[in-house]
Amino acid sequence: MLVSKLPNVGTTIFTRMSQLAADVGALNLSQGFPDFDGPQALREAVARHVMEGRNQYSPMTGLPTLRQQVAAKIARSYGVQRDADSEITITPGATEAIFCAVQALIRPGDEAIVLDPCYDSYEPSVELAGGRCVHVPLALPDFAVDWQRLADAISPRTRLLFLNSPHNPSGALLTRADLDKLAELIRGRDIHVISDEVYEHLIFDGARHASVLAHEELYRRAFVVSSFGKTYHVTGWKTGYVVAPPALTAELRKIHQYVNFCGVTPLQFGLAEFMAAHPEHVEELPAFYQAKRDLFCDLLAGSRFTFTRAPGTYFQLADYSAIRPDLDDVAMAEWLTREHGVAAIPVSVFYQSAPEDMRLVRFCFAKREETLRQAAEKLCAV
Repeated sequence: MLVSKLPNVGTTIFTRMSQLAADVGALNLSQGFPDFDGPQALREAVARHVMEGRNQYSPMTGLPTLRQQVAAKIARSYGVQRDADSEITITPGATEAIFCAVQALIRPGDEAIVLDPCYDSYEPSVELAGGRCVHVPLALPDFAVDWQRLADAISPRTRLLFLNSPHNPSGALLTRADLDKLAELIRGRDIHVISDEVYEHLIFDGARHASVLAHEELYRRAFVVSSFGKTYHVTGWKTGYVVAPPALTAELRKIHQYVNFCGVTPLQFGLAEFMAAHPEHVEELPAFYQAKRDLFCDLLAGSRFTFTRAPGTYFQLADYSAIRPDLDDVAMAEWLTREHGVAAIPVSVFYQSAPEDMRLVRFCFAKREETLRQAAEKLCAV
């Protein structure tokens, strides 16, 4: 009989809630994807490249033109030079990049520190490599790093620490001072970093993203992961990239070539063409998504939910303590979907062990104005 390598893993909450929303006809503010399309020029470019026959394997590392555009974007955004040939790898989605980085780093018996709440792919990737995760809760209510708890969690077996900023599900941001503290904490230790920065361009209220790409000390031991899907509103294209120093990149590519080998060729051609023609797209993203956040939050102001506006990502947490404190957040998300026609994600699923009194759900506001208005109207009636 087959013994599962992941006995505690089932269908993800994202799949379950999206399916429930479809089954009952609810507005889906659960899984993190837009209900609008990516830029027309980008879609037209991909269609053209498909019809022009660019449909065979691309290089394992990604199209050179796309890697060069990523390097140019990094230079514009963070003022640092990263080599397109030896430091940038295009992957079929950020999750594949994370998986390959973990497999390159973790050996049986190693430990990886994750900061709860965290994205659900981290721990299975570590377990499949023979390691174990050590969970360190972020400090509430603002989801800040508890530096003492993090220091206490480091052991001689620690080989990896996961960062995620802007943070899913809370939207919290790490600062340059946070990165400096982390660099000091792991200095002289054999610990690497995977920095999940897929929402790097979704930051609001005039804040700036503190990227590990621009922190020379941390970057020397880091894999930095990002996503074209999040940045260009095309999550279904499952195309991302990872940036790391040459020696780490070489190890990641050894794994990547036997997982997917390469990304989808016409998508890469289209992305490279659009990035070259429209560098302003990235610069306009913060205002674009802040307007959606502000609309959604303004509309929710008359509800019984309480919240602090998210500093980043396209997710908004909301506390429902004044509505149904008798329900845990999984039950609350299902109740909202079935009884009030709006699907959300329970925050406890991002934890190994969530606080018992937590009453938070996550809404995705990467939606059309019409969708947000309809959802807010339903939520205000709860």
